[in-house]
Amino acid sequence: MDSFAIDTSGWVAQALRLPSPNHDSRPEAERIELLVIHNISLPPGEFGTGHIERLFTNRLDHEAHSYFGTLKDLRVSAHFLIARGGQLTQFVSCADRAWHAGESVFEGRSRCNDFSLGIELEGTDSLAYTDAQYEVLAPLARALFTAYPLRAVRGHSDVSAPRKTDPGAAFDWPRFARALGVGPSAFVPGVLP
Repeated sequence: MDSFAIDTSGWVAQALRLPSPNHDSRPEAERIELLVIHNISLPPGEFGTGHIERLFTNRLDHEAHSYFGTLKDLRVSAHFLIARGGQLTQFVSCADRAWHAGESVFEGRSRCNDFSLGIELEGTDSLAYTDAQYEVLAPLARALFTAYPLRAVRGHSDVSAPRKTDPGAAFDWPRFARALGVGPSAFVPGVLP
């Protein structure tokens, strides 16, 4: 995908729209300044199951796998999910606050969900992400940087350490930075060569 169009209500035209109930309004006059990169797989390490979409829309069958019992009371979402094959799904308008970062801090500011957008990559910390995912992630991020006053990209692990470790060592930050072309100042100091 070469480019993405984001409408005035915060939806990406090229994404499959699967609205999640797990969102709310951002605090009034809050600027969207941060892009948070995550990973997820359900069950852990399994891909293409449809369980991520069901989790984000509160339709996960908690009896379908032993791991899912640990998610029973969880109400989460992200703005976007990029599947292993590059399919893009949007769950929450960029104008709204998705529930993706949880307890989090960025440059001394807590509650990152208030001022961030969340992109989930279907994957794990230790398994390489696919070319198809990077080929969607970079133009999506460029479109988000154009549409919103984003000034930084961080991993979930950077804003929610030590509680979270994603996107993990498997995520190629230098590759993403080169493809995104926003310059190293948008990235975590010390991550890029």
